[in-house]
Amino acid sequence: ATGRTYTPENTAKYENLVRVTFASKYPDHVPIDTAVSLTIRAFFKIPESWPKYKKQEARDGRTMKTSKPDIDNIIKSVCDGLNGVAWTDDARIAMISASKFYSDQPRVVVIITYDEEEPDGGN
Repeated sequence: ATGRTYTPENTAKYENLVRVTFASKYPDHVPIDTAVSLTIRAFFKIPESWPKYKKQEARDGRTMKTSKPDIDNIIKSVCDGLNGVAWTDDARIAMISASKFYSDQPRVVVIITYDEEEPDGGN
């Protein structure tokens, strides 16, 4: 082993897309330096091959996505893409909730919650 980590090209491109999208939407954002909670909701295209009833179940949120990509990979890509941009360091992330759904509008929604000041002064 070389002790190096390898990020696949598509993953690196996605992390960069996350970073650029955030930076363009929030150009004056100063990275958060307090505890951060994340909610990540990933919405994927409903397969064309599915019958109408199954597509409707997916639209209604009754069918969760249980195929790839793995949810931990989605979390890692979002966190790596926003590290140093949305918050100062990944260590600031104290809680994560993540889910995968189907939708007619594929997207990833990231909700960042934080306190302006930590009650314990960051200790």
